[in-house]
Amino acid sequence: MTVRLSPETLDRIAASGVAVPSYDRDGITPGIVHFGVGGFHRAHQAMVVDRLLQQGEAREYGICGVGVLEQDRRMAAAMAEQGGLYTLVLKHPDGTRESRVVGSIVEYLLAVDDPDAVVEKMAHPDTRIVSLTITEGGYNFDHVTGEFVADEPGVAADLRGDAPPRTVFGLVVEALRRRRDRDLEPFTVMSCDNIQGNGHVARQMFTAYARLQDPAFAAWMGEHVSFPNSMVDRITPVTTDEDRAWVRDELGIEDAWPVVAEPFFQWVLEDDHPAGRPRYEDADVQLVDDVEPYELMKLRLLNASHQGLCYFGYLSGYRYAHEATQDEAIATFLRRYMAEEATPTLHAVPGIDLDDYTATLIERFRNPEVRDTLARLCAESSDRIPKWLLPVVRENLASGGPVALSAGIVASWARYAEGADEDGQPIQVVDRLADRLTAAARRQDEDRLAFLQDRQVFGDLVDDDRFVAAYRDALDGLLQDGAHPTVTRLSRS
Repeated sequence: MTVRLSPETLDRIAASGVAVPSYDRDGITPGIVHFGVGGFHRAHQAMVVDRLLQQGEAREYGICGVGVLEQDRRMAAAMAEQGGLYTLVLKHPDGTRESRVVGSIVEYLLAVDDPDAVVEKMAHPDTRIVSLTITEGGYNFDHVTGEFVADEPGVAADLRGDAPPRTVFGLVVEALRRRRDRDLEPFTVMSCDNIQGNGHVARQMFTAYARLQDPAFAAWMGEHVSFPNSMVDRITPVTTDEDRAWVRDELGIEDAWPVVAEPFFQWVLEDDHPAGRPRYEDADVQLVDDVEPYELMKLRLLNASHQGLCYFGYLSGYRYAHEATQDEAIATFLRRYMAEEATPTLHAVPGIDLDDYTATLIERFRNPEVRDTLARLCAESSDRIPKWLLPVVRENLASGGPVALSAGIVASWARYAEGADEDGQPIQVVDRLADRLTAAARRQDEDRLAFLQDRQVFGDLVDDDRFVAAYRDALDGLLQDGAHPTVTRLSRS
């Protein structure tokens, strides 16, 4: 017999042996407003606040989730139906699973229905932090120039000011304006996205938006609003119907949107929250003065290796990360990329043995229980490759370091972007630039550099003879011999 997850059924769920919030959710103040309530946020930051609440802390730091897009309506419905509750399932490599109901999200607002309610929630004195997991592409900057893209349609509409704001930029800046006008301390804007210097990027983009409206207010933001950097890490695949069925059949819980994740968890956070913060350190968050060594480690080793894994893996016939990483040629390719090209670009990382870290990454990728899809890792590559991999390329080109393996990753993306696998079966290329990238990739039989000539994505890499030679070599192999023979050759060269 199953029970629909809701605040009213928590006692019945607890009686069945599933861990549920032991704290009284009534009276928890939503001191954090979070944009982007997806799987990762609920497996990561919301889990941390739940742990603090379990320990009797952070009752003034409950979470109010916000959806900005029409597609967030599904999450809004699930949150409303279940009172913000959801099941978090951690999948261990040996097949064991840890499950608990998380209760730290105590409110959810949909900006497309009532943008002013979202602004007022942030403008309320109780709000201390506005946090973000809006994806790498959500920061709306040009990947080559780094400048804010003012003519993006939603942003342009907000800047005209003839309707309530609809974008995260318009909503957050308006809330800060109201706080200033009401003589309230500004909240901290806390980015938790996989971007190097995510706090710096958030500061630059939000103040750029404000400057287009009111340069004086942008200057006030620059002086008074904190944007701490952070590094976040937990592999969190998309929730599947199979996951929902397991929660129903094994736990007896009807949950519209459970979350599954690996056991590994890491959050390194710059300790810069003038308006106040939970005692994150009591839930294993590392509070540091400088996040950069940790974020470079994660972005250039874990995230860039995901890109090294996904295209070669998919084109070799695999569909899950654990399957591809169990292929020794692909695993060796990843180890070599990390050791020979990525690690030499890193600073010393306090408290971290990089050899152990890279070995742990391979084991995490090989976790058969997580079942992270290669399609997920291949998505939105034009937002990911420029931030995670191309900085490694550019540093090695400047220093004379090797680039053959990185060039192989870029070439594997170019082959994947053609939109068909080696058996001629269609690939759904999920990317904001999909039409342009696929059109270029389909010209590379005649022009090997067609894909690399997109300067908005790759900058001037097409002008570098050393990189172009390595890229051509890998792409020739992919087009003439296939993905697996090519990754095997690159892993041995």
